[in-house]
Amino acid sequence: MSLSPMTRYLALVTEHLSRLHEEEKEAVLKAARLVANHVKQDKIVYAYGPGGHSNLGSQEIFFRAGGLMHVSAILDEGTLLSGGALRSMAVERTPGYGRIVLEDYNLQAGDLLIIINAYGINSAVIDSALEARKRGVTTIGVTSVGHASQTPAEHPARHPSKQNLHDLVDIVLDCKVGVGDAVLEIDGLEQRVGAMSTFANAFLLNALVAETVHLIAADGVQPPIWMSGNATGGDEWNKQFIDRFKGRIKKL
Repeated sequence: MSLSPMTRYLALVTEHLSRLHEEEKEAVLKAARLVANHVKQDKIVYAYGPGGHSNLGSQEIFFRAGGLMHVSAILDEGTLLSGGALRSMAVERTPGYGRIVLEDYNLQAGDLLIIINAYGINSAVIDSALEARKRGVTTIGVTSVGHASQTPAEHPARHPSKQNLHDLVDIVLDCKVGVGDAVLEIDGLEQRVGAMSTFANAFLLNALVAETVHLIAADGVQPPIWMSGNATGGDEWNKQFIDRFKGRIKKL
């Protein structure tokens, strides 16, 4: 009896995450050292996912149970799908838009920005990376090196410069998403189903947070970590830290 699509999808996701665990662990640890040093100085860590579903990455580690309170998600309405899916795609392809977003958040030299975009080619993502470099902002990119490298230079989604995110950031966490993202083949259909990028990005980002907290704790420091407000005592736990971050984190 053939395996169900659900079972095959589980196998593909599990295999992909295991590959990331084996091949990206050193890069994750390198990035964690950077984030840990930042947090120990009580500095905000920014996370930006320029693109429709890329925004999920920045939300994954922001205001998240078990997540670092120092993370500030850059949630710009232009590329959020809530404003319209086709509009979101048009905005992420608009040259100069990413620069405007970073200006709005007033990132400065010495800041740290995590840029999350599996495809790593659109105008918003490239402009945000270029603007970050111009401002002296240190960057971590969560992106697929293979996907960007295999996308033709003339593809309409590309930034006019034809550059890739993985060439513009200081540290790359390669999510290794294949061209087209979807991974599951269905008999009789040409197009695959079952995207991989959200799983891959979320795993790398949460692994980065876990390794960061581990490094900080090893130094005898307890960083402020969000507790679920739906858990008993969650509101009380979080309340002791809120004043420390209000006004510093734009979307808090």
